[in-house]
Amino acid sequence: MSKEKDFTHLNKDGQPTMVDVSEKSITKRTAEAQAIVVLPIEVLNQFKNGDIVTKKGSVFHTAIIAGVMGAKKTWETIPFCHPIPLENCKIDIQLVKNKVHIHCTTSTTGKTGIEMEAIVGASTAAMTIYDMCKALSQNMVVTDIKLLSKTGGKSDYLNV
Repeated sequence: MSKEKDFTHLNKDGQPTMVDVSEKSITKRTAEAQAIVVLPIEVLNQFKNGDIVTKKGSVFHTAIIAGVMGAKKTWETIPFCHPIPLENCKIDIQLVKNKVHIHCTTSTTGKTGIEMEAIVGASTAAMTIYDMCKALSQNMVVTDIKLLSKTGGKSDYLNV
């Protein structure tokens, strides 16, 4: 029989709390997350050489910058995330048929995981693509936001 898991962000009285990581060991932490943006034909028709360049600039380049900024500020938007000094954050964006595949990879050396930073990075990049293309169509769908992998903590995770 497996042990029942408890929510880590609730104390013994059921009140919300930040996880105490003061006794944890410092280890190398990595995480990778994805988001997908499904594009309608009105948006797809604007792609030239693998990107759309608008008056605001390159859609994909802007999304990469926004995704990194989002990952760095995760602790400011998710209430119980610890402020983490990201040592690396990479965002890869690929157009595959009518879908934009976004992968965010993060890493650091610390006492707590960085999966939320990877998820927020991928999500922010996806929402930036939506924002920059919404004048063409609001029929885009942001989907499949998920953690793909994490390493370096109490347990590793791989979602293939």
